[in-house]
Amino acid sequence: MDFGTVIGIILAFGLSLWGIKLGGSLTQFWDLPSVAIVFGGVAAVLLIAFPVSKVLGMLRVLRNAFLTAPQEPAAVIATMVRYAERARREGMLALEEESENEPDEFLRKGLRLAVDGTDPQLLEKILETDIGQIEARHKNGKAILDAGGYYSPAFGMIGTLIGLVNMLSTMDDPSAIGAGMATALITTFYGAMAANCVFLPLANKLEVRSGEEILVKEMIIDGIMAIQSGDSPRIVEEKLKSFLSPMQRHQVENGKQKAA
Repeated sequence: MDFGTVIGIILAFGLSLWGIKLGGSLTQFWDLPSVAIVFGGVAAVLLIAFPVSKVLGMLRVLRNAFLTAPQEPAAVIATMVRYAERARREGMLALEEESENEPDEFLRKGLRLAVDGTDPQLLEKILETDIGQIEARHKNGKAILDAGGYYSPAFGMIGTLIGLVNMLSTMDDPSAIGAGMATALITTFYGAMAANCVFLPLANKLEVRSGEEILVKEMIIDGIMAIQSGDSPRIVEEKLKSFLSPMQRHQVENGKQKAA
């Protein structure tokens, strides 16, 4: 569970509701037609802009923003070094058992290909193709969320225009103008909240998570190819550490010292 995403959304809506409560009543900000216009309208145009399968697929990708915890690069390095040590002692075939028990699907696939003696260039191409498909799914999910962030304020304005037209049609009743204006503006509020508290932040989080996941998978490819080529565990470690920032490398070194 990514508590940062959950806490951020709760704070964004909670602080807004708290501000509303301090200045008035929460019931003044509830309007069912406005909800239908903004959220129903956004859902409709997303189905127009993207195939239904892509929209449904986005919901699966969206889990990465809430539920998927990225692998720690330090843990990946430790795993690859352990595999390198065993391959160095017992040969590549010794990793066949490891490949069956490896929980990471991508790493398991790479180990199996390496154990089977797959040509290094072909192995790299297969795994890079897998990464390309993962990136495509992530980009599609981000594009849909970006579109939601783009369309939400527009439908908020559409709802406001509808409310203003309805309000102007009752100009003969001055007592209804204030309430009508408030209702007209609520849709703009809904659109702004949906865009800035849901769609756009989640799109950014998916982009960050995608980058973290791709980095780990690139490390796995380099690690498998280094093991397959017979590199020593130390060389495998140094190759993979080159993917990390100086701070992350320092954390890896500290972890090794504590383990020792």
